[in-house]
This record gives sequence, C-alpha cells and structure tokens, in this order.
Amino acid sequence: MITLTSAELNTWIAAFVWPLTRIMGLIAAAPLFGNVSVPAGLKIGLGVMLALIVAPGVPALPAMDPMSLPGLLILGQQFIIGTAMGFAMRIVFAGVEMAGDIAGMTMGLGFATFFDPQSQGRSSAISQFLSLLTLMVFLAANLHLVLLSTLVDSFTTMPITAAPMSGQLFRQLVGWGGRIFSAGVQLSLPIVAALLITNIALGILTRAAPQLNLFGIGFPITISVGFIMIALSVPYLALPLDRLFQEGFETIRQMTTATLPRIR
Repeated sequence: MITLTSAELNTWIAAFVWPLTRIMGLIAAAPLFGNVSVPAGLKIGLGVMLALIVAPGVPALPAMDPMSLPGLLILGQQFIIGTAMGFAMRIVFAGVEMAGDIAGMTMGLGFATFFDPQSQGRSSAISQFLSLLTLMVFLAANLHLVLLSTLVDSFTTMPITAAPMSGQLFRQLVGWGGRIFSAGVQLSLPIVAALLITNIALGILTRAAPQLNLFGIGFPITISVGFIMIALSVPYLALPLDRLFQEGFETIRQMTTATLPRIR
C-alpha cells in the first residue's frame, strides 16, 4: 500500500504549481502567446504541458507549504517574474507599433485607425501592418521557441526561492521600456526624412506658384511618397528587427540573472 505524507504531497504540488505560475505569467504577457485571439483553454493547456516538462528539471525548491503565506508570496513572485519576461519581449513590438504611428501621422494617415484587440485601443493602419510583419519575422525565425528556451533557462539562472527579489529587475525593465521611443524613431526615420524633403519641396513649389492648391496636391503626394518609402524599406527591416529581438532576449537574461537572491 502506497502512503503519502502531507509534506510529500506539498512538495509535489509546489514542484508543479510554482513553475506553472512563472510560465503562465510569460504566456499572459508575451507576444503571440498572450494575444487575445488565442483561446484561454489553449493558453492554459500550453502552460500545463510546459510545466510538466520543466518541473522535473527545476532545482531544489523551498520546503514549505504552497498554501501558506510564504508559499503564496513565492507564487506571486513567480508570476511577476514571468510577466516581466513576457513584457520585455512585448516592448519590441511596442517600438515597432510606435514607428508605424509616427510614419502614419507624417503621411497624413493619422485618421486611418482601427480597433486593436491586443491593446484594447485604436492604432493606425501602418502600425498594424508593421506589427503583423514583425510577428511574421518572430515566427519565421523561431524566436517564439527561443523565448520558451530562455524561460526554461531562467529556472537555473534564477531558481525558485523564498528570498525576496532584487529591485534590479524592475529598474532594468523600466530602462528597457525607454527603448520603445528610440526604436520607434529609428525605424520610422527613413519614411519621416523622405516626407520631410517632400514637404519642403511642396513648400518651395507653393511659394514659387501661389496659384497651386497645396491641400489639393500635397495630400496625395505625401501619401504616395509614404507608401513608396514603406515598400522600399520593408525588405531591409529584417536586420534592425533581429537586433531589437536580440536586445530583448539579452535584457531578459540580464533580468533573470540580476534578480538572484544575495547570499550574506
């Protein structure tokens, strides 16, 4: 007859629930996995499957009741860590979306907005196009698998422990969030520069021939130049997007290393 003590049962529950919480935090916030169009049952099934695979290789866990107050604190800590890892990768997509917003407003397509189910807000058509393009690059390069691999490695670089997290994780995440603005400006710079030259040329033309209707000819010209620049720049977006993704993965690795508990 097989007998189980309460301590052994708590150990088995903790060995599954704590890794599952970190995994579900990443799935909830990461791009592609956390999209609202993905059914909740599929997300839960993926998290449970990954937890069953990862749990046997997780380093030694704290010996405590997972339903006790310290156990619940560990549960919340793991969810915060997983969410931070997914949000760090989501920042890359936010930078690309900002580039689309800047390009769209410069082209005069700021009014062409659609409902974005991911952010529960409205975003421009150019922003959604670049976001979908980035998602295709994310899938084509198997970066979603690299993200899961980084998640699995985090259980070794940052084991589950009852020690409080270091504030370095939040500082690095906030610092990485500033990359949204720099990446958005850098990605949209060719389009903005071409449209700036176009607007200067239209201003000189209107000054030389005041009888021309600037609003009649300027709007179609700026939109046309904008679409031409997008078509010319899209084939060259792979390199800057790859660099952004690599920076995102490096940030995740630094966060999971910096939050190791300090042994005194």
